[in-house]
Amino acid sequence: MSRHITLLGAGLTGPLLAIYLARRGHAVDLYERRPDMRVRDIGGGRSINLALSTRGLHALAGVGIDQEVLADAIAMPGRMIHDLEGNLSLQPYGTEAQAINSVSRAGLNMLLLDRAEREPNVTIHFSARCTGVDLGTRTVTVRDDETGAERSFVADLLIAADGANSSLRASMEGMPGFTAATEWLDHAYKELEIPPGPDGSFMMERHALHIWPRHDFMMIALPNPNATFTCTLFAPYEGPNGFDSIGAGDDDILAYFKTHFPDAVPMMPTLLDDWRANPTSRLGTVFCSPWHVDDWAFLIGDAAHAIVPFYGQGMNCCFEDCHVLDSLLAEESEDWGMIMRRFHELRKPNADAIARLAVANFLEMRSKVVDPDFLRKKKIEARLHGMFPERWIPLYTMVTFTIIPYAEALRRAGEQDALLDRIGVDAVESALEEGPEKVREVLWNEVPA
Repeated sequence: MSRHITLLGAGLTGPLLAIYLARRGHAVDLYERRPDMRVRDIGGGRSINLALSTRGLHALAGVGIDQEVLADAIAMPGRMIHDLEGNLSLQPYGTEAQAINSVSRAGLNMLLLDRAEREPNVTIHFSARCTGVDLGTRTVTVRDDETGAERSFVADLLIAADGANSSLRASMEGMPGFTAATEWLDHAYKELEIPPGPDGSFMMERHALHIWPRHDFMMIALPNPNATFTCTLFAPYEGPNGFDSIGAGDDDILAYFKTHFPDAVPMMPTLLDDWRANPTSRLGTVFCSPWHVDDWAFLIGDAAHAIVPFYGQGMNCCFEDCHVLDSLLAEESEDWGMIMRRFHELRKPNADAIARLAVANFLEMRSKVVDPDFLRKKKIEARLHGMFPERWIPLYTMVTFTIIPYAEALRRAGEQDALLDRIGVDAVESALEEGPEKVREVLWNEVPA
């Protein structure tokens, strides 16, 4: 049965969801507080590029635009580690065929807006800020940021894809039984840039995610199609390497980067300008439950489960939300109360799992990638996966290159870690040298007849 759906937020999740909903026969009014980014520069404040991987591509394939998105993406099959001396080492993410993809946030957003507008039953309203949701009367109030005019209307069905500062979630915080919390990290981030070289070429290897791991802080860089790299410094607010330790003067800023990222400084001629122009932003994880209000309204994407960026799964998780919801609509098209409850039951454990994994991966990126014991274990896991591809799958592979539910990936990885710890890396390494039969015997007590 067709419904008239009010959808809040035209970032990445909203337009993709609008396409899915429209193709199920629903009429969608999509409200976005910002102007139309296709005709007006809406400025910074958000990451310039993002890492797109299997889950996100699977969801984009559901509406037939995955290959179009990949056409403008840059494949990154591994991490390029930069040490203090400027030495480089590439750590593959998986097999030769497995890579994450650097995509332009703005480019992808504009493509999704274009495709959503092609649907005959989707209408997008820009500069339309939701200023409040009355759960009792099921009324949504929207202000036109261009004119200041405000209007309220009763929404037939409301879905909020309006991000970590969701207006619907703010209204739900007074609802009996609803809980919400944001867990902030003691680290912040600032975006910087490495421009193209004098001949317009990339200044570093383009097919890699670059990391300068410095234990309690780090810098990363992702390539863009225009031969720039978007760099992000992640550092504590306080402490010897924190943002508060960096003085305001040019020499202070340059000294910090020359000390910790000496090979990057010659490639960053706009460092001082970028440092002063770009904000220092917080990092936090949003937890809330339940995600729905009766059979009338619910949260999706970052509005329900914003996470920190260290697993590169924020966008992918949100896109997967859209695909999962569409799968539920394929099974049950009319009972929205059941659909909302089922969506929460399916996605909440997985959202919590990737939230945990994202925080844990921060430690891996800034420190463990230069730990010999960690790297040895990763090599052993890669060999086990090559020998038993279905039976042993590294955690990163499960999260990034499969659609195994996040919670299931976390559980399976825990069991694999426990097994490897119990047997010992030396014993497993020796078994790998002898071949599959010996590995089966050592790991799983399977002896050929």
